[in-house]
Amino acid sequence: MLLVLFAVVFVGLGVSAIGGVGYVVSVADSVDLNEMDQVDPGAPSVVYAKDGTKLGYLPGPVLREKVRTSEMTDLVRNATVAVEDRRFYEHSGVDVEGIFRAATRNISEGGNAEGASTLEMQLIRNLWTKDTTSSLKRKIREAKLAQQLEDRHPGREGKTWVLTTYLNTAPYGTYGGQAIKGVEAAARVYFKTTAKKLTLPQAAMIAGLPQAPTDYNPYVNPEGALRRRNDVIGRMAAQGYISTSEALEAQEKPLGVKKGGSYYTNKRERFFLNYVRNILVQKYGKKRVAQGGLKVYTTLDLKKQDLARKAMSDKLNPKAGDPSAAIVTLDPATGDIEASTGSTQFGSNQYDLATQGRRQPGSTYKTIVLTTALEQGISPSTSYPAPGSIPIPPQYGTGVVKNFAGESSKGGSMDLKTATLKSVNTVFFQLGLDVGMKNVTKTARAMGITSKLQSLPSESLGSASVSPMEIARVYATIANGGMRVTPRAITKVEFENGDVKRPQPVRRTRAIPQDVASEVNRILQADIKGGTAASADFGCPAGGKTGTTDGPSDVWLAGFTPRLATAVWVGYPTSRKTIVSTTQAGGNIQGASVSAPIWKEYMAGAHGDFCGQFQGLVPFKGTKGRPGGKSGSAGTTTTDQYGNTVDQYGNTVDGTGDAGGTGTGQTYDTSPTP
Repeated sequence: MLLVLFAVVFVGLGVSAIGGVGYVVSVADSVDLNEMDQVDPGAPSVVYAKDGTKLGYLPGPVLREKVRTSEMTDLVRNATVAVEDRRFYEHSGVDVEGIFRAATRNISEGGNAEGASTLEMQLIRNLWTKDTTSSLKRKIREAKLAQQLEDRHPGREGKTWVLTTYLNTAPYGTYGGQAIKGVEAAARVYFKTTAKKLTLPQAAMIAGLPQAPTDYNPYVNPEGALRRRNDVIGRMAAQGYISTSEALEAQEKPLGVKKGGSYYTNKRERFFLNYVRNILVQKYGKKRVAQGGLKVYTTLDLKKQDLARKAMSDKLNPKAGDPSAAIVTLDPATGDIEASTGSTQFGSNQYDLATQGRRQPGSTYKTIVLTTALEQGISPSTSYPAPGSIPIPPQYGTGVVKNFAGESSKGGSMDLKTATLKSVNTVFFQLGLDVGMKNVTKTARAMGITSKLQSLPSESLGSASVSPMEIARVYATIANGGMRVTPRAITKVEFENGDVKRPQPVRRTRAIPQDVASEVNRILQADIKGGTAASADFGCPAGGKTGTTDGPSDVWLAGFTPRLATAVWVGYPTSRKTIVSTTQAGGNIQGASVSAPIWKEYMAGAHGDFCGQFQGLVPFKGTKGRPGGKSGSAGTTTTDQYGNTVDQYGNTVDGTGDAGGTGTGQTYDTSPTP
């Protein structure tokens, strides 16, 4: 060891001086490979769809992809040994013969013409010390650590490990401001191929880069890169790796680099990729996501994505001024996001309508109000006054609540199930007041709404702003028997060291009682068979609800099958302007005429081979009628057809209830929350 270190000194100083034994030993003893941490060379993280298809790499400063020895051609391995360390298989980490040869050349030519660094020494520099100075101290340290590395990885198997690791981490230039590390990335960028498929001229060019990646960059200095490549080919022939004729033929080939290697920049489902990246950054930090070489496996079903886009494009025509659309599908049992897409292109709008869009859900929100009522024990057969319009209580503003198409009950009242199937605004406005809008908000939170809510009576008709993802989660709760699931985009993350993490485990939480969920499920199944959502019926058991806001500026269809919960939104992304009848649906724009046909076409393909019945539905336990109690400002009272005393808005004030059963005496919420 001492002889080797003296040789290193000799190379470093030429004939001007020879360092003392004490200095050499002191520097060598200052380092120990066993006490040093390996530097992470960095690599971009890659994201995969549910079926293993690559969605794309997440942006980062380094382009690198680790490959096994068997995934590299022998040509690039041999070319690297020929140009970087021709006695690689003969020395033990430090090439004594090479050092003295380099020293002799340095003495005769002056300067530092040849450095005699072995692949082991270069690997030490790349992965442990990161020291690129031209100091004597650096060379002594590298020599000591290289021998320790050789001891750690002995024999021919160890040489294979060293060469493979070097080829996975060596610098091969830059492209687009990103560092190219490893032969796989170099092959992808420069030749749009893999390290396994490199030809002799390609392998030789890549092998010649690490000594001076900037000087030999084929994009910047093609003439220099060509000379370097041919020099490498010549060395391979001289050392017996290829024949002279093979070398001459290869040297005649043009450089052949490809412009703009797109392997690391091509991306699919960019909105979803951004969604996944945000989750990863929150969990592991920006640096780990950008450079950690994570392999991220997601829940996204590309077939459903394609079906969703086709359904939107089939029913909407942007050239005719039609609005945009978004579709979100969750697996009710797990929360897996199987589809999440919009009709707008990523380049034209980087705002994700499916997950970031906050729009008024209209009557799809009535399902939450109905669920609140049933949870309080109110029977769906409970009757409510159902006029075509009712005045808004003065404490909440002015004006009137109207039904969308002027629906009213000829008999003066309507049970809650019928009101749901007809989506009667006047009934649900009263129902929201009866059950208490703060209670409706609690139910909304329990079922998966996370956006801002104010517990105002108008929210019972869908005036709050929520995302398609949230609405899909609400309807998944119904399909899942009352169990709320957390939307899940990532099934597992594999780290470069082999560790596997699951940052988004399946989370199921009891949100509403099973009997309540079962009853709402049955009502929404009836809605898709003969209610406002009937145009969404695709022949399999399903439940659903339409939604239309004033204007209309937003139209929805939210629904579910036993295995899929899907929300469809249609509207203009950057405004609340009215959706006009330029849509293919034409005529009276509403959820049933626009969103429902999209939902139907999509779900007809998305359900796959499964078209089974809902399981686990249980009888509803509630038997109560309308809540009794007092109105905040009852005003004048009258008697309805059932003999109940009601105020000017149709709210019962005498606590006796109606035909649905006995009232509870509950005072409904009349105080708006700021």
